[in-house]
Amino acid sequence: MKDYIEELMAQVKAKNPAEPEFHQAVQEVVESLVLVLEKHPEYRHAKILERMIEPERVIMFRVPWLDDNGNVQINRGFRIEMNSAIGPYKGGLRFHPSVNLGILKFLAFEQVFKNSLTTLPMGGGKGGSDFDPKGKSDNEVMRFCQSFMTELYRHIGPNTDVPAGDIGVGAREIGYLFGQYKRLKNEFTGVLTGKGLNWGGSLIRPEATGYGSVYFAAEMLATRGETLEGKVCLVSGSGNVAQYTVEKLIELGAKVVTLSDSSGYIYDEEGIDREKLDFVMELKNVRRGRIREYAEKYKSAVYTEHDPSLDYNPLWNHKADCAFPSATQNEINGKDAQNLINNGVYLVSEGANMPTTLEGVNIFLENKILYGPGKAANAGGVAVSGLEMTQNSIRMSWSREEVDRHLQTIMKNIHKTCVETAERFGVPGNYVAGANIGGFLKVADAMMDQGVV
Repeated sequence: MKDYIEELMAQVKAKNPAEPEFHQAVQEVVESLVLVLEKHPEYRHAKILERMIEPERVIMFRVPWLDDNGNVQINRGFRIEMNSAIGPYKGGLRFHPSVNLGILKFLAFEQVFKNSLTTLPMGGGKGGSDFDPKGKSDNEVMRFCQSFMTELYRHIGPNTDVPAGDIGVGAREIGYLFGQYKRLKNEFTGVLTGKGLNWGGSLIRPEATGYGSVYFAAEMLATRGETLEGKVCLVSGSGNVAQYTVEKLIELGAKVVTLSDSSGYIYDEEGIDREKLDFVMELKNVRRGRIREYAEKYKSAVYTEHDPSLDYNPLWNHKADCAFPSATQNEINGKDAQNLINNGVYLVSEGANMPTTLEGVNIFLENKILYGPGKAANAGGVAVSGLEMTQNSIRMSWSREEVDRHLQTIMKNIHKTCVETAERFGVPGNYVAGANIGGFLKVADAMMDQGVV
């Protein structure tokens, strides 16, 4: 089996050069699946894993648009349609300068397993552009989104591929994208999720990823007879996921002491309360300002500038009980993971996608802490996207309480799947193996049923 894994990874690296994030995502999953492939040689014979690693379709296109000065700008657009064995492709669009083929392939690959874990009928996909909405006017963002959708619309549809938002794609961008799709197709369908409430959106969609990661953390703590009440929590990021992670943590009686953005982070020993969170939401969602303004307003907070020369992130070097990485991929390296352990953190619930490096993951597993990997812990966002698709299909809107109840049930079920699968394959308490194997089995069985396609 070791030879098979090494040969498979060598092939992945040879066929997908200069895509380290994709290699990392595949490696982590493949190592977990050794337990399954040994028991079920039929999956190896049918080359299920090799087929999962290869996207069903990769779409790449140019996006020309005019800025406010009348200058032509050109960005690159992508859509990775990874796997449709259990439903239409589903996954976010990311607008960020770091976007490239390798990052989107890693995200699409993770999405396949995450969507499978939700138990909803959704395949995996991901897309986006190296366009940076930061500092752009609303009109520039609109022109870019319209140009982007003018190509993308040919490849998506409510029964084919249903994109959502991700980093850099919020309510404003989804609105412009949906408007252009409707104009080009001359139809009003649930082709995007994260829509406005008065035109097909779902209650709790903005909150879902953050709420979900907290619900998952609560389920992990319950296995030890504990709750989040009184726990000191580190949260990274200050966007949608981080904001609603903090909101739910406050509601459940925890104390959040950090938030960050690309320029640096704040540490507020007194804790972020509802009033301070409202300030962050207005700062980030309306004024689109920087997190350092928090420390200028609240003297209890200390702001630390981002220092690229450091080989660790000081945000993860504070005394705490729980950590919720909610910013971006690989924000916790091996040194950060060790710092978290040394500072008393015994629960990590990932709100971001793959925020921990392989070295960091291994440190968490060796120390047997409660570690919820992103594909399980942050599946709440895509789960409520799936619920939005359902509401669109039946032309109905559910109440906030109903959607939240569905979300809590889905996160409980994901947790149960992880725990039971890990036990069944002889690695009790290993949520990484539980999530990877649980997500894999459903997709693999569907692929076996559907033949070599």
